Amino acid sequence: MVKRGNEKDMHNVQKIIAHYHLPGLFEFYELYRVFLPLFREHREYFYDWCDIGSIYGAPADCIWGGGRVGSGDNNPLEVLALTREYGISARLTFSNSLLRKEHLSDKQCNRLCALFNEQGGNGVIVHSDLLLEYLKKNYPNLYFVSSTTKVLTDFRQFLDEVNREDFRYVVPDFRLNKAFDKLNTLTNAQKDKVEFLCNECCWFGCTDRKKCYENVSRKNLGEACEDHHCAAPGGNEGYRFSKAMTNPGFIGVEEIQNRYLPMGFSNFKIEGRGLGSAMILEFLLYYMTKPEYQIHVREAIYLDSMLDLF
Repeated sequence: MVKRGNEKDMHNVQKIIAHYHLPGLFEFYELYRVFLPLFREHREYFYDWCDIGSIYGAPADCIWGGGRVGSGDNNPLEVLALTREYGISARLTFSNSLLRKEHLSDKQCNRLCALFNEQGGNGVIVHSDLLLEYLKKNYPNLYFVSSTTKVLTDFRQFLDEVNREDFRYVVPDFRLNKAFDKLNTLTNAQKDKVEFLCNECCWFGCTDRKKCYENVSRKNLGEACEDHHCAAPGGNEGYRFSKAMTNPGFIGVEEIQNRYLPMGFSNFKIEGRGLGSAMILEFLLYYMTKPEYQIHVREAIYLDSMLDLF
């Protein structure tokens, strides 16, 4: 939800905080183990208009997983202990779009949900309504995020999703990021639920996005299938932040400060679960760290002997 500061004299100034939702809860646990103490102990290094709303991800071999094939193998208890220590919500990325009833009894996924549910304040990113109903019934302390894997490019469909009481947040397709005329028609309560995907690198004109996500869902279910062939221009180059910055849907730091926050939007998702720790560090530097202190954060991360960035 939007955090606003106290009213100030006749100008009624309101300060809105940007909440970042960061990738790699399990995948980049070691990076966050070093970064989060820096963020707390050296707050002067970082912009005062942002905080960390959540960290999301999924361990390897989770059949409910989606978006990316999970790769983290850190102990869930250690992961939850870290987020609890720093007051950050932990989210499970369970956005598989192809789940069937027989998949709901998976022991590993249920065990994880039980742990996250017990702690409180944690959530699940979901695609499947079948899974959503199951989780609502069995794990009532969890909140839910409507996944960007639904590829909600039609604004009317997106608005219908925002109006569903099931979801605390809804992540639209990145191609709605700049639909400002329509976004400005939302109420404050609706704006509080919108979570923009900032740094997508996929081609803006892609028509195979759902097929790409379905391929990941099949792999997480253990089905034998070939990799999705990306036919987009430059699709064989992999993720490059410099390329993402040229995407028409890209949301940069200045836009967050000068456009989205003044409009009343406060939730921003950073993608990157399938990338390496070094790239995630670049995101943390760009989106959260004051330029004059970026070298200090880099040095602290690079000099940690327990962390393998590359």
